[in-house]
Amino acid sequence: MANVVVVGTQWGDEGKGKIVDLYAQNADVIARFQGGNNAGHTLVVKGEKTVLHLIPSGILHDHKICIIGNGVVVDPKVLLQEIEELKNRNLFPPNTKLYVSENAHIIMPYHQKIDAAREAYSAGKKIGTTGRGIGPAYEDKAARIGIRFADLFDKVLFREKLKRSTEEKNFFLTEYFKDEPLNWDSIYSEYLAYADQLKPYAADTSIIISREIKRGKKILFEGAQGSLLDIDHGTYPYVTSSNTVAGNACSGTGVGPSAIHAVVGLCKAYTTRVGEGPFVTELLDDVGEHLQEHGQEFGATTGRKRRCGWLDMVIVRQSVRVSGITGIALTKLDVLTGLDKLKLCIGYRTSKGEIYTESIPANVNSLADCQPIYEEMDGWSEDITQARSLEELPRNTRRYLERLETLADTKLQLVSVGAGREETIILKNPFSEG
Repeated sequence: MANVVVVGTQWGDEGKGKIVDLYAQNADVIARFQGGNNAGHTLVVKGEKTVLHLIPSGILHDHKICIIGNGVVVDPKVLLQEIEELKNRNLFPPNTKLYVSENAHIIMPYHQKIDAAREAYSAGKKIGTTGRGIGPAYEDKAARIGIRFADLFDKVLFREKLKRSTEEKNFFLTEYFKDEPLNWDSIYSEYLAYADQLKPYAADTSIIISREIKRGKKILFEGAQGSLLDIDHGTYPYVTSSNTVAGNACSGTGVGPSAIHAVVGLCKAYTTRVGEGPFVTELLDDVGEHLQEHGQEFGATTGRKRRCGWLDMVIVRQSVRVSGITGIALTKLDVLTGLDKLKLCIGYRTSKGEIYTESIPANVNSLADCQPIYEEMDGWSEDITQARSLEELPRNTRRYLERLETLADTKLQLVSVGAGREETIILKNPFSEG
C-alpha cells in the first residue's frame, strides 16, 4: 500500500496532466483536492489531446475511482459539459466511477460576475485571474455563506441561501461596481436542473477514500496550479485562492496526514507563469520565444500565452520544503533541445545586496526588485524524445539533470522527454514502498 500526492513546484502548468495520467495506471483512486476550473490538465494519449478542468486526470483509465474532493470549488455547468464531452468521445470508461464531495462548494453566476468586475475595476493592478469565479467562491466559503454541493439537493435550503446571497452580491455589483444585478429566480431554476443531473455523483467522498485505504488500495492525490500560487506560501497577492501545497491533500479530501506516504513535485525544465506578478527569471528575448514556441506555452484553460524563463531553483527549493517533496518528476526537458547555453537560477540578489537562495521574499516589492544569480551550462542539440533511460541521453543533458538534483536536494523519479504518455523515463515508481 502507498498513497501519493502530486503537486506543482512552480506557478502551475508543469505538466501535471500527463504525469497524473501515468501514475493513475498504478493507483486505484485518484482524488482532486483543491482549485476549480481555473486549472487545465492536458493529456496526450496516442496523439489525441484531452483537456480536463475539474475531473481528475485518472478518468481515462478503466476500473478506477475518481473523486472531486471537498477542497475543490465546482462549477456545475462546466462539470456536466466535461462529463458529456468525455462520454461523447468514449473516454469515460464503463467501470470507472466519478464522485463529487457533498461538502464541495459551488461556483455561482455572481461569483463569476464579481470576479470579472473586480479585475476590470483594478486596471493597472490586476491579479490576472481566469475570471471563472474561483476567488469569490472561496471568499464565500471562508465567510460561511457559501452554497455546497449537498445544498443543491434541498430545494428549500438552496432557495433560502441563494436568495440571501444574491441580494448581498447584487448590492455589491450595483452600488460599488455600477454593474447590472442578477435575477436569483432564474439562477434557482438553472441550478435545480444541474442538481437533477449531478445527484448520482454526490457522495461522502472522505468515507470512500478511507474505505479504500483500509482495503489496501493505492490513492493518488492530485492538486491544481503550483506551489508558488499557494495563498499562504506563494507570491501573494498574485496567487490563487486556495492552498496548493501537499498538506492540503488531507484537508481537501478528508484524510489524515498519516495516510500520505510520498509527495511527487512536478517541475518543468524551465519556468513559466500565467497572469501578473514578479517573475525573476523571465526572458523577453529569443530564448524566451524558443521556450514559448517549442513548449507550446498557452494556458489550457484560458489560452493565454505563458511567460517563460530559465529554471528557478529558488522557488523549487521552497516548494520542496513546504510540501515535503520526496521526489521530482521533471517535464518538458525536450523543449531545451537546440539551445547552446542553459542557465539555472541558484539565487536572487536585491538592489540592497540581499541574497535569497532558499525562499522568495515575502514582500512583493522586494521580490520585484530581485535579480537572478545564474549558473551557466552547455546545452545539447540531439533529439532526446526516444530516450527511455538516463544512459540514452546526451552527456550535457545528464549534467543538467545531475545539477538540478543537487540544487533541489531531491532525487528525480521521472523525466518527461516528450508530450506523449510513452515519451517518459521512469526512474522510480512512487507507489513502490522503500
